[in-house]
Amino acid sequence: MENEKMNEWKDVALDLFIDKGPGLIMAIITLIVGFWLIAKITRLSRTGMERRNIEKSLVPFLTGLVSIILKLLLVISVAGMVGIATTSFIAILGAAGLAVGLALQGSLSNFAGGVLILIFKPFKIGDLINTQGEIGNVKEINIFNTVLSTPKGNTAILPNGVVANEKLVNYSKEPTMRVDLVVGIGYSENILEAKEIIMKTLLANPLVLQDPSPFVGVIELGDSSVNLAVRPNCKSEHYWNVYFSCYEEVKMALDKANIEIPFPQRDVHVRSRSLT
Repeated sequence: MENEKMNEWKDVALDLFIDKGPGLIMAIITLIVGFWLIAKITRLSRTGMERRNIEKSLVPFLTGLVSIILKLLLVISVAGMVGIATTSFIAILGAAGLAVGLALQGSLSNFAGGVLILIFKPFKIGDLINTQGEIGNVKEINIFNTVLSTPKGNTAILPNGVVANEKLVNYSKEPTMRVDLVVGIGYSENILEAKEIIMKTLLANPLVLQDPSPFVGVIELGDSSVNLAVRPNCKSEHYWNVYFSCYEEVKMALDKANIEIPFPQRDVHVRSRSLT
């Protein structure tokens, strides 16, 4: 009796091996070769990213993400080879991914923006940028946000989603930059004399570049003053020093030459009427 049962089990096992064996062996071989290829692709991806000077902190994350996605696809393919229905499994993964995506929509947008910033590098740490109404030097570039140090001494934390997709001005992209200043003088003052004094003051500043030469010219006839556009050039890292020092030095030079820098004023005329 026992021998008959044993023979039945052997027959079932043999039939199962004949029916499923080749597919199972092929699935195992595919799995082994697949993992080897994935490791090879991951190493090549890491090498390619390093050659393109992608942010070092981002390389392990991206290579790990590539490896996980490829391994997941490999497991699903192997499961289909051995006869496991993968349609429902894929549908469950898709639904779960959709739910997570909707729940983390903002975070995923910031994450994608951070990846784009770290890959394409529109700015780097230390650059002076203007975005989302904030101007400051880049202090940190994280995967979800960018941290700026503002001239006021504050810290501005901006989500990478909007930083990567909205208008951004990088003042440090070029080695030099222009500083835009406006200085007003009285209508009774000599414009040529004022321009000469301002130009000499700018050229005396060691942080102002001689080439390209500074520019001084009338930009507006204001209500109370003739406004002069003052345009010195400097190295990008000296922007704020030149901005503040030039205003101060120009004011002192004009005061020394007795050239008036007027303030807004209004004349009020009072009329009296006779009550008789």
